[in-house]
This record gives sequence, structure tokens and C-alpha cells, in this order.
Amino acid sequence: SLHSYLWNILYAVLCAILNIGILINVKCSLHFTANPLKPFEMRLDANHISVVPPTSFKGLGSLRHLWLDDNALTEIPVEALCSLLCLQAMTLALNKIPYIPDYAFANLSSLVVLHLHNNRIHSLGKKCFDGLHSLETLDLNYNNLDEFPIAIRALTNLKELGFHSNNIQLIPKQAFVGNPSLLTIHFYDNPIQFVGKSAFQHLPELRTLSLNGATEITEFPDLTGTTSLETFYRVEGLLFIINIFYMFTYRDLGWNKIAFIHQDSFTSLPSLIKLDLTFNLLSSLPVAGLNGLRHLKITGNQALQDLVPVENLPNLRALEMPYAYQCCACGSCKNSYKRDRQWGRAENSSAEEAHKRDTGMLSAQDDHDLDDFSVDFEEDPKVQLSVQCTPMPGPFKPCDYLFGSWMIRLGVWTIVLLSLICNGLVTTTVFGSPAFLSPPKLLVGLMSMVNSLMGCYSGILAVVDMLTLGSFAKYGARWENGTGCQVGGFFAVFASEMSIFLLTIAAVERSLSTKCATKQGKALSSIKIAAVVCAILAFVIAMLPLFHVGEYGISPLCFPLPFGESSTLGFLVALVLLNSFCFLVMTITYTKLFCTLEKGDLDHLWDCSMVKHVAWLLFTNCILYCPVAFLSFSSLLNLTVISPEVIKSILLVILPLPACLNPLLYMLFNPHFKDDLGLLRKHAKLWKRSKPRSLASLNSEDAEKQSCDSTQALVANPGTDTAPSTSCGSMDNISVPSNYQMMETCQHSSVTFVHCH
Repeated sequence: SLHSYLWNILYAVLCAILNIGILINVKCSLHFTANPLKPFEMRLDANHISVVPPTSFKGLGSLRHLWLDDNALTEIPVEALCSLLCLQAMTLALNKIPYIPDYAFANLSSLVVLHLHNNRIHSLGKKCFDGLHSLETLDLNYNNLDEFPIAIRALTNLKELGFHSNNIQLIPKQAFVGNPSLLTIHFYDNPIQFVGKSAFQHLPELRTLSLNGATEITEFPDLTGTTSLETFYRVEGLLFIINIFYMFTYRDLGWNKIAFIHQDSFTSLPSLIKLDLTFNLLSSLPVAGLNGLRHLKITGNQALQDLVPVENLPNLRALEMPYAYQCCACGSCKNSYKRDRQWGRAENSSAEEAHKRDTGMLSAQDDHDLDDFSVDFEEDPKVQLSVQCTPMPGPFKPCDYLFGSWMIRLGVWTIVLLSLICNGLVTTTVFGSPAFLSPPKLLVGLMSMVNSLMGCYSGILAVVDMLTLGSFAKYGARWENGTGCQVGGFFAVFASEMSIFLLTIAAVERSLSTKCATKQGKALSSIKIAAVVCAILAFVIAMLPLFHVGEYGISPLCFPLPFGESSTLGFLVALVLLNSFCFLVMTITYTKLFCTLEKGDLDHLWDCSMVKHVAWLLFTNCILYCPVAFLSFSSLLNLTVISPEVIKSILLVILPLPACLNPLLYMLFNPHFKDDLGLLRKHAKLWKRSKPRSLASLNSEDAEKQSCDSTQALVANPGTDTAPSTSCGSMDNISVPSNYQMMETCQHSSVTFVHCH
């Protein structure tokens, strides 16, 4: 009739103004109309409604959707909702509701969707959801819940549950025992410290489970009976995984603390095609049950040093390993040297890519890469499927041989033998001879000792190469992370730095000694102090890589190389600059020395052989250090004009070469070595002859003292002491003894003067 039609128009106009955002009360009852309306939706959102009277919705029994979000409600309008028997979706989000009482929705048996997010809910009545027999979606996100909402057990048809971003710390055992139809659970970003082992059992329909942000969970929950789980969003904090039985297609367990995975954990995962275990603490990886796996990511598991049995993964197409050696099992070593032109940068790029991960699955780009890489095996069964493995092996990550070629191997062994034997002889003659130990001889002796350490470093590498001949990939990761590599790297850095520092002291000392010869005792003590300071500095420099300022284990050569972390590159550049400065000081000092001396003056200098010897050492060490410095600066400037094979050869042969050349120069061209060796030999014979008469010698102290006094008188020179000179320019008046008679008679110290003619 016209009367009822006009009432309907009036109702429509009244309810239309509900959205203007100024209402503070509402009453939309139409029980007084001649023919009540049957509206399906009512939008009361974005107003200032704080109270909903009990009779507000009387007569709206056919209402399907109700929006009361973004208002100022402080409680659930329980009485007002009792009449909405057909309501299917309701949102009370973005209000100020602190508590939900029992039976708050008892008459809403048809309700399917309920949104309560972004309120101030801190507690729920244990029976607050009773009566919601049809509810499928419940949103409790962004509230202040302190306890797990056990009231959800009454929701037998619940499929999607969200209560993330709350303050829940504990999920009890059998938490979802009354929700067998659950498809998705989101409770990330909660300070969860404990999850009951059976919390997620017997959820056969569960597809997605998100524990992201639950950083306190240490044990993966038991999912027995949860057979349809496809996606598990990462949880940071897992320590181990034991016996998981469900049907994943992708699982993201990266960035946890997983140290152990049970050998049968993957046996019930025939559908798993992607597995992400990046940056955990794994030392082993079981592959049983991963026959369908196509993409495996285990980057960052530094404790996982054994080779992964990829032969047990027939469908594997993409593999991201923690070490390049593990890619050798995929046949990646054959062409790797050609592809690895950036000093092993591929190893570090895998770690950088891991930081770009999202909170869920792999990016779509990963899928495209995987699809592009794989081939259609069904079309051509004869085609051998290849595996894309990163990081790639290369000269600094070899598969078979540490040294790579027999020429390098023979060269290294030659350096080892010469350095150990020659430096041992020089050290023995310098410190074992009864002759006077002058400052330059002291420095030569100390330099031979530190050069022996460099020989030990090369010897360690040579022994490792010999023991792992043809199968270095099996031991490469363990060698890099082992104590032997750290000790060898420490020897190399300490020896190289200490040798350069001692050579710098020797150059400065020789320059000063030609200008003014000070008292030998004072000069020797100053040299000892300088040597101790240099030893401390070299020790500190060599210790820095042990504290992750630079890395010894970045390559099997156990020497800081200009790739990897920025700290390693900075450490090496600082080292090269320091050494270059030392060589510059030495070069300037000796250039100035030779320029100030007139022609022929050098041959008349006291102990001029040491001046020339230090000059030869300076020239040799500077020439051999130039390639090393060039490689460091070229890597800093990203210059790749030199192949990695050549770089490796330089580091293995050129870097330790001064350790055997320095003692050879002293033994072949310095007369001090022959004199000290002869004196040491005579002293040994004298000791053997005097041994049977040792008792008689002990009773003749007066005779020995008288003999020593007479011997000293034979070599005495007025105006001179044990030192050769007392003033600048008075070198020519020194009397030089021609032999070591006094050494054969007594143990008094003497000074050996060597002419250069």
C-alpha cells in the first residue's frame, strides 16, 4: 500500500544519515511500521557511537551484515545483538572494548565472520564464544591479550584464526583441540616463550601456520595428525627439529638456532619442493624423504662442513651452500675457474641475498630462476639434469688440489726447506757464536727467527696439500675453520710484519751508525727496546683477524685476502699502507745515506759489510713486496686484469720468498757468517777438548784470570773500548784484530771488524 511504501522511504532516509559521522546513539528499530523492512546490510562505522540501546535492532531479524567499527564502544552490545538471528558478518573493530563477557554472542548462531581487531581487549570470558556454531573467521589481532583465548575451543567450524600482535606468552597443550577445521593460524609478533608440544596436533585441514616473531620458541612443535600443512612462516629461535609428520610443499626455517634435525624428520614430505634452512647452527643435514626437493637453501650454517649427498636428491635443481667446496659434489668444479673471476665474491653474495628475504615464501624471482634453470626431463629422458649451486668453487676454493699445479707445489716445498734450514743456520751462528753481538747482527738474527715462522706457514700449507691430494673438497671447510689454519695465518702475518719492522730498524740504525758511532752498549740496548716494541705491534696486528678484524679462514691459504667482509678489506688495505710506509722510510734513509757518502767512503766504514747487506735486503724485499701491494690495491679498485690463478701463485710463492732469500744473502755474501761459523766450530772443538779437564780447570781460576789479562793486553788500543769508535769521523785509526786468539784462551767478548776490500 501507499502507506507502507512511504514508511519504507522514511526508513531509508533515516538510515542513510547514519554515515555522516556525528551519531552518538543509535536506534533503527522498525517494529512500529506497517510492513517491516528486511535489510541485509547496515553500516554504522566511522561514527562516535558509544552506546547501543537494547532495542536498537529490534525488528531487523533479517540483517546479514553489520558494521560497527571505528566508533567509541566500550562494551559488546549483548542485548542489542540478541535479535539478529540471521546475522552472518559483524565487525566491532577499532573500538575501545576491554573485555568480552561470557555468552556475548549466544544468539548469533548464523554468524560466520567476526572482527574484533584493534580494540583494547585484555581478557576473554571462557565461554564468550559459545553459541557461534557457524563462525569460520575470528580476528583478534592488535589487542592486549595476555593469555591464550581458550574460549575458541567452542568454535568447531573455525577455519581462519588470527590473534597476532598481542602479549600472549604461552600456547598451551592441545590449544586447538576443538578446532579441527582450521585452515590458517596467525599468531606472530607475540612474545611467545612456550608452545605446548601437542598444541598443533590433529589439525588435518591446516594449510598455513605463522610463528614469525616467536623468538623464544626453542623446539619445533609436534604436528602429528596435521597432514595438510603447506606453508610454515619462519620462527627465529628454534634449536632442533624432531619427527615432523605433515605435507609441506615449502618450508621456511631460516634464521633460527636449529642445531639438530632428526634423521626421520623429512621422511613424510614427498611434496616438499623448497626448503630454507639458511643461517642456523646445523652440523648435519638428513636427506631421507627429500626425493622431490628442487630448491635447497642452507647458506650460513657454518658448522655444516661435510659434503651434502646430492646424489640422494635426484630432482634437485638449485642449491645454496655455506661453502663452495660442497658444490664440488654437483660437478661445479670443472667450469668454475672460468666463472669465478671476482675472487670468490659469489660466496658473499649468497649471504647478502639472504638478508633480502621476505617474511614468507621465496620471492617470485626465485621461482622464475628455478624454472629457467630446470629442463623438461620427460621430453628427453637422456638429458642429464644439471644443478645450479652457489657459491662456485674457484682457485681460492679448489675442489681437488690446494696448490693447483706441481710447479707451485715444488716451489713451495723448496721455499719451506730453504727457509727452515738457512734461517736455522743463521740463527745458530748469530746467537751461538761467542763473538761480539753488534746491533746489526742482532737484527739479522731476529729477522732469521721470524723468517723461520714464515717457513713454518708455508710448510703447514704444503703438508695440508700433501694429505688432501686429489680430494681437498672433503676437508676444505674444516681446514678453513680449524685451529691449524688460524695458527698458520698468525705465523704468516706476524712473520711478514715483524720482518719489515726489523728491516726498517736495521736501515735506520745503519744510517745513524755511519754518522756517529755511539757507545755499543747503549746502541744495543736501544735496538733491543725497538725490537720489543715492533714485536708487540706485529703481535697485535696478527691477533686482529682472530677477533674478526680481517679473517684468516676466508680462504684455504689462511691469509687475509681482499674479499669478503668490509673489515677484511679494510684490514688488508691498512696493512699494505703501513708496510708501504716502512719501505718508503727505508728507501729514503738509504738513498740519503749513499748520497751523503763520498766515493770510496763506504769501503772504509767500520763493518761496511752490514751496510751493504741491509741494502741488499731492502732492495730484495721491496721488489718482492710490490706484487703483493699491487694485488691489494687492484682489488680495492675492482681491477680484474690478473687472473685468480696468478694471484694465488703470487701469494703462495712470492709472499714467502723473502723468508728463504734473506738468510741466503747473509750466508753467501756476508763475511760475518763465515767468521761466526768458523769461530763456533773452533769453540765446539775447544769445549770437547776441555771437557775431560773440567775439574782441573775449576781449580785454576787465578791462572785463567792472568791469561785473560795478558791476552787483552795484546789487542789493547789506546783511546778505544770494545766499541770501534768514540767520535764521528775517527774510523781510520782503529786497530783491527786479524783473528780470534783471545776467544780460544778465554770467554771475553770481542768486536769483529771486517774490511770490504
